[in-house]
Amino acid sequence: MNFIIKIIKLGVSNIMRSSLQKNDEKRARTIFLVVFYFCATTMFLITFYSLYVSIEEYLSTGKVVIGEVLVNTEFPFPGLAKLVTYLMIVTVVGWYCVTKLGADKVNTISESLKSIFQLIVLAIMVISLYEFIYNFVIWNSFITVDAINGIIRLDDINVPYPNPNTPWNPVFATKMSLSALLISAHGFYIISRHKSQDKII
Repeated sequence: MNFIIKIIKLGVSNIMRSSLQKNDEKRARTIFLVVFYFCATTMFLITFYSLYVSIEEYLSTGKVVIGEVLVNTEFPFPGLAKLVTYLMIVTVVGWYCVTKLGADKVNTISESLKSIFQLIVLAIMVISLYEFIYNFVIWNSFITVDAINGIIRLDDINVPYPNPNTPWNPVFATKMSLSALLISAHGFYIISRHKSQDKII
């Protein structure tokens, strides 16, 4: 009789534990979903604002510095973070939420398709790494030259290359290439992890 009671208690505790775990997973999924929608909305608003101001500037002056509006705009008040920093953060966090929400979908992809995705993501990761180092070095070089000349100019820098009519801001390029590097490295890790799990199975 005691043996049967123990089995019933064990069964009930397992059911309760399973129910609690499912509820916890559902709450976690809801959190990731809410954060993803917040990140996606923020990305859309920042991109829309940037395009609007850039087009307006181009129509009035005939020239636009890529990323300058995001570097020069501080939100919600001067002295706080710049829009480019917000864009970098929500891009990485949004990607992480996507991977947490759709991690199971990777298991349904065929091995050959995983290999193709892995190679594509690896190529993006290498390019992002190069771009991050390249832009960071250029940004530091400008700061060093300005410091030697007694000028403090951290953000108001642009590089008229490869097209003088559309120079780019190295602060913007550095932060966004870092974002691309983090996303591609994480994507490569996820695909590689799932491939190794498939081999074990």
